[in-house]
Amino acid sequence: MYDLFAKQVSEYHKTDSIDAALSTPFDAGTFEALLWEKSWVDTVQWHLEDLVRPADVDPVYALALKRRIDASNQHRTNLVEQIDDHFMARFGEVSTQPGARLNTETPAWAIDRLSILALKVYHFDIEAHRGDDAHRARCRQKLDTLLVQRGDLTLAIDQLLEDLQAGRRVMRLYRQMKMYNDPSLNPSLYRK
Repeated sequence: MYDLFAKQVSEYHKTDSIDAALSTPFDAGTFEALLWEKSWVDTVQWHLEDLVRPADVDPVYALALKRRIDASNQHRTNLVEQIDDHFMARFGEVSTQPGARLNTETPAWAIDRLSILALKVYHFDIEAHRGDDAHRARCRQKLDTLLVQRGDLTLAIDQLLEDLQAGRRVMRLYRQMKMYNDPSLNPSLYRK
């Protein structure tokens, strides 16, 4: 999965445009296409958040960006839940072993962290080659830490999926229940 995310991040940066249309090398409806879209949403959102950070950003533009970030975050959450639906279909009927343990996060939320990690690795690699010696050294040290995290997280996801397949872990779906975008749940929206 990590290689797919890293490839998508590189592909995004060929245009480096938050307004570029999603283009995937995978057939629609495949699990790989879903992972690619998830990574694309994360990458666009990363860059949207960069645009809103400068102290001199126009407030009207910043508000438009904030709305777009909120919509992107909801899309991201929906994609994570679709990834978990895939795993539930794959592991939902597996007989669990006595003493099978529950995980604190679903496979898709761990995969979400892996997608974000691919973005961090990409950007820290750039920073590790830019600026003065001290900047490059600090960024190289952080990049090295991220690479260790990548190995650990990839292994942990693989182990979780193996445990689910073998019935050593229980697969449960947890939905995020986001309230901030829902006009029936967010007091700031329904009081109007």
